[in-house]
Amino acid sequence: MSGIPHDHYEPKTRGEKWLHRRLPIVALLYDTIMLPTPKNLNWMWIWGIVLMFCLALQIVTGIVLVMHYTPHVDLAFASVEHIMRNVNGGHMIRYLHQNGAMLFFFAVYMHIFRGLYYGSYKTPREVTWIIGMLIYLLMMATAFMGYVLPWGQMSFWGATVITGLFGAIPGIGESLQTWLLGGPAVDNATLNRFFSLHYLLPFVIAALVIVHVWAFHHTGNNNPTGVEVRRSSKEEAEKDTVPFWPYYILKDFFALGVILVVFFVIVGFMPNYLGHPDNYIEANPLVTPSHIVPEWYFLPFYAILRAFTGDVWIVQLTQFITFGLVDAKFFGVLAMFGAIAVMALTPWLDTSSVRSGRYRPMFKWWFWLLVVDFVVLTWVGAMPAEGIYTWISLIGATYWFAYFLVILPLLGVIEKPLTPPATIEEDFILANSKKKGASAARATPAE
Repeated sequence: MSGIPHDHYEPKTRGEKWLHRRLPIVALLYDTIMLPTPKNLNWMWIWGIVLMFCLALQIVTGIVLVMHYTPHVDLAFASVEHIMRNVNGGHMIRYLHQNGAMLFFFAVYMHIFRGLYYGSYKTPREVTWIIGMLIYLLMMATAFMGYVLPWGQMSFWGATVITGLFGAIPGIGESLQTWLLGGPAVDNATLNRFFSLHYLLPFVIAALVIVHVWAFHHTGNNNPTGVEVRRSSKEEAEKDTVPFWPYYILKDFFALGVILVVFFVIVGFMPNYLGHPDNYIEANPLVTPSHIVPEWYFLPFYAILRAFTGDVWIVQLTQFITFGLVDAKFFGVLAMFGAIAVMALTPWLDTSSVRSGRYRPMFKWWFWLLVVDFVVLTWVGAMPAEGIYTWISLIGATYWFAYFLVILPLLGVIEKPLTPPATIEEDFILANSKKKGASAARATPAE
């Protein structure tokens, strides 16, 4: 499975040989578990196991919830209340599903930013990165449709606002919006369509996750140095790697346990902390909430969507060039999806020959500013689109695009990176010697 030389599964008993000839499933599992993994991975590599747990949790709890949910505008809200009040353990299952989605997105953002910092998108892992971005897009679609299902006020009006964006597309927008909704407005047909897709898409995500894992197993894991595992011989590869089992599996499960302690504290004691109060009121098409806010994991891109109003010069220029074909609303839609597209194009926008941000002094400053920018966009996305908040959104959106389209390409030309270690083994030995030196210094009594 992997291009890294290592011992492969060899069936020993007659039963193992019989199965191996017909279905080499044991060999596949063996090569996955015993995959040679760079020995210098740090704690930022634990998010993969968290994401796998979240996907499994969402599928299992989702299947149970579906058994009691009724996808009809007259019954949906009541069926959710029935789950919460009358189904044995229903409130816990729903809270696990609801907060599991939030943990899912928190983990995926940590996973993405780790990849951006350590250059996990660079050759030969471009396809792995693109598959990961497709998974992220499907996660967003699945979460949005799931948010509509409780049929509360924020569910209904959030669906109205977001599906209304498709109507901004010139020419086909109105027809596309009607097709998506199943009618002229958010109604029973919309709820049924979203329910069906919300149930189906997690299984599509699971299939893509398998392809994603297969892809990075073939190329091998990236690591904090960005230096590739030596592959000229099995002996050299073993100096740079350790088997995934038991070393990293135990580390991953320890980290998952720590995260789950926090997760279950939230589920048990503050499950509605990040929920919007209006969504605990049944949907009413005649009453519009004063401020429509999506879930927190959509807020950065929601802020970008709202940043480009008709007062922004680039929107006015685009309107002039396109003879009014692209108005402010459509420009905002393009900006929102474009913000995700530029992330997907990072393998081709980053021109640096050095993979890891650890050895790029200038890159570090711009990257951490991007992280701050993402947090600010998340905050301002929850604020009303008025006053100073519109300017903060515009500045944040401008930096987001500038980072990917201008700063990354220029850094590859003007930056003078440090020299990475020659091998992963060299980095591992150096890190261990520093740890031993620090431990010895702490153990030495002060004179």
